[in-house]
Amino acid sequence: PYYVSINQDLFLEASLHSSDPLLKLFLHTCVASPTGHNSTTGVHTIVKDGCVKDPTYAEFYSPRRDTLRFKFNVFQSIRSSPAVYLQCELVVCRAFDYSSRCYQGCINRSKRETSS
Repeated sequence: PYYVSINQDLFLEASLHSSDPLLKLFLHTCVASPTGHNSTTGVHTIVKDGCVKDPTYAEFYSPRRDTLRFKFNVFQSIRSSPAVYLQCELVVCRAFDYSSRCYQGCINRSKRETSS
């Protein structure tokens, strides 16, 4: 566990441990929840489908493609819970493969209209 006071920023770094220097990391989805299970109850979405949903989220420069650095202040939304579990999905792509998911960025999935 990592202990953070309410309204404090949490700084994170995710790194890929590989001997291949041509791999890139992309943060696809990241949520904070009061349980460690994949539930949707009380979930606070930070990033979804590569789109930032939390206004406190910020990404920081990393000199390496295989390392992501970011921060957020998720605890302002889940104050009633004594513990918060972070669940993030990362995508690994070939560097400079501009057709890969890593280079597509935010994808807003629009809902289809239903007909009668």
